[in-house]
Amino acid sequence: MNFSVNDYIVLAAYAAVILFIGLWVSRTKKGHEKTAEDYFLASKSLPWWAIGASLIAANISAEQIIGMSGQGFGLGLAIASYEWMAALTLIIVGKFFLPIFIKKNLYTIPDFIKHRYSVELKSILAIFWIALFTFVNLTTVLLLGASAMDMIIGNGNGDYFLYCIIGLAVFSAAYSLWGGLSAVAWTDVVQVALLVIGGLITTWIALDHVTAEGGVVNGFNHILEAAPDKFHMILSKDHPLYNELPGIAVLVGGMWIANLYYWGFNQYIIQRALAAKSLKEAQKGIVFAGFLKLIVPLIVVVPGIIAFVMYSQPEGTTIIAGVNDSLAVDQLYQANDQAYPWLVRTFVPEGIKGLILAALAAAIVSSLASMMNSISTIFTMDIYKQHINKNAGEGKTVTIGRISAAVALVIAMILAPLLSSERGIFNIIQEYTGMVSPGILAIFMLGLFWKKATNRAAIFGAILSIVIAFLFKLGTLPWMDQMGLTFLATVAIMVIISLIEHKGKNDDKGISFEKGMFKTGAAFNISAFAILIILVVLYTVFW
Repeated sequence: MNFSVNDYIVLAAYAAVILFIGLWVSRTKKGHEKTAEDYFLASKSLPWWAIGASLIAANISAEQIIGMSGQGFGLGLAIASYEWMAALTLIIVGKFFLPIFIKKNLYTIPDFIKHRYSVELKSILAIFWIALFTFVNLTTVLLLGASAMDMIIGNGNGDYFLYCIIGLAVFSAAYSLWGGLSAVAWTDVVQVALLVIGGLITTWIALDHVTAEGGVVNGFNHILEAAPDKFHMILSKDHPLYNELPGIAVLVGGMWIANLYYWGFNQYIIQRALAAKSLKEAQKGIVFAGFLKLIVPLIVVVPGIIAFVMYSQPEGTTIIAGVNDSLAVDQLYQANDQAYPWLVRTFVPEGIKGLILAALAAAIVSSLASMMNSISTIFTMDIYKQHINKNAGEGKTVTIGRISAAVALVIAMILAPLLSSERGIFNIIQEYTGMVSPGILAIFMLGLFWKKATNRAAIFGAILSIVIAFLFKLGTLPWMDQMGLTFLATVAIMVIISLIEHKGKNDDKGISFEKGMFKTGAAFNISAFAILIILVVLYTVFW
């Protein structure tokens, strides 16, 4: 066993603090029944810093820490495009999407579909999102999280795997099912601080051990020299993994589909912004999250590159006994989801290891809690109250929300041990989510910004986009390019059907924009400009 008593004490202290905060902020006043707005939207009281922290805590989970570190081992820094382009995407979401969502007083993203298109399409997409969050997101987060904790606590031989799945699931449920979004968002403030601090400590310690003479600067210079091909953001066509990240198309093509869908129309992400005190608070929270995204690659990608250098052992690298067995791969550029937990188990000292594991647990638990809260919100507001019990009271609504989240969690616990992939779980999630995200994005983008889009066009677009995506998948195009082409094809289908149906006239449910609707404050504008400058510098240096 690699875990000491002191590590367990640190981990237990973390758990106690999170449970206390979660239960404290979710308490109700005597004689006051918790309402749906209290439970699902945190009484619409979140300040900007809580929104920004919670957005990142919901986003950064085992999928990123373990999955992207694994991709850093294989692909290198190129995988960081998901993080750095997300910062730019968040600016777009804050400026152009949030004003519409908050003005319409939405509880859920499917609720927008009801207002803009129809109840039928809303229900179809609600069922899709519940299935996606349950069978893909919850399940993979539990799998990667439990695998990582098993390696850090034990030796990665599976002795603690099932215990970790149960522990993570029960702990996340302990406060999120009771407290709803308030408990999730306010504990996320603590969790994201722990995540950033713990992640930076891990990177610092790992860099300090890369070379025999030690030193963080020496370590970073060594990995730059030893693995220069791992520090290119844009892959050339002759790169073995070009199909995963197809060169310049990453900047101008399919990754925009993934990012806009994820940050703009993903319930468990955007729900935090919908719970803001005001539109300005939501926008400041969004841009704060954008700054945090800029430092995420230091936490989740660089450790993977360090592990690769340790594994390949170029001249001047510290020789670590057993590294070839622990990080064995079949191919040079193969992803390795054991990279991050191996670094923690090997280099992080007693006591601090408990802190790092607490940071990892924070990332996993916050995402699980966020997903459960979103599943409960969508099921309750878009399925139960729409089709089963339209007159359900506040107490009944909250109870149904808790039950639906619990059921989804149990399903994920059963499925998690059954998943695995040699390509790395992160890219598998992106690819298969990419089968449906282009069509959904097309429906939302035209629904938001084109008054002529009709409900029939949206339904045909949703169905045919999956067919088109499947046909593209049979070909040889990189899957990210397939996403971009599927999006364009779906937009074309919706435009043609809408123009034929209404003969060029606007749809009755088309959205009208008020003058100044997309005007943003000075703080948002200055911050957005700063993020753009930083991104230009980063891509210039690591092109």
